[in-house]
Amino acid sequence: MFDCPFCNPEKDPDQKIVFENEHCYFLQHPRHQDVLEGSGVIVPKNHQQDAFALTTDEWEATQELLQEAKEYIDRTYKPDGYTLGWNVGEVSNQFIFHAHFHIIPRYNDEPYAGKGVRFWLKSEENKRPDKVRSGQ
Repeated sequence: MFDCPFCNPEKDPDQKIVFENEHCYFLQHPRHQDVLEGSGVIVPKNHQQDAFALTTDEWEATQELLQEAKEYIDRTYKPDGYTLGWNVGEVSNQFIFHAHFHIIPRYNDEPYAGKGVRFWLKSEENKRPDKVRSGQ
């Protein structure tokens, strides 16, 4: 995957490999630091389409880096909470088709404080039409 930014993190001089293990990287990019500082992603070193394709070793390596990233972000940025997640497929806003686990520090003073993953599940504006939901 020559053009994949996660298969070749060294090709983007702004992308920083904060740390890594045998199977995964924890990456940060400056364009994400302008909105919620400390944000980053954990990506498998082998190209995997999405989270459903990860091997057991990659899942374990992701868990290991998640704990290491939390310690680093807590110490460096002092967030008040976290939003964590995977996007799978275009409809969920995955636009780099290499699995990546978002680690998003959250802060009490941000405009969307208190609005995490469940916000979108409870939002009436995002409700599907009844006809579609019933399978008709």
